[in-house]
Amino acid sequence: MLLGKDAILGANDIDYEDVPVPQWGGTVRVAGLSSADRDAYEASMAAASKGEVSATRLQNFRAKLVTKAIVNEQGERLFADADAKELGRKNGKVMGELWDVVRRLSGIGKDAVEEGKASSGSAPSSPSSTA
Repeated sequence: MLLGKDAILGANDIDYEDVPVPQWGGTVRVAGLSSADRDAYEASMAAASKGEVSATRLQNFRAKLVTKAIVNEQGERLFADADAKELGRKNGKVMGELWDVVRRLSGIGKDAVEEGKASSGSAPSSPSSTA
């Protein structure tokens, strides 16, 4: 079946995963990023890799991504971008695990980084399968 515009735009195609976080006393829902959110995050990381501002922009980069991906049952974000600093104070192991889930669900990874650098001279993109 060949899809039309309405079918494509109407498709609920954002994958999510419920992740147990015993350190927080429960489970959080992590959603893959939309294409626009992924591009914005990757652009901020690419900008961070150039010049002396890189250390400042790369600070708390895991929490910056995770804030975009923790959602409620309706798929609405629980955190605003401005909450990244506070979320970054949470357990580093937990943030690393959640960051890995977001990256997997959003198709962000080493292969994506290398492919993006080769084709554009900056950061990354490559699809991945989701669970």
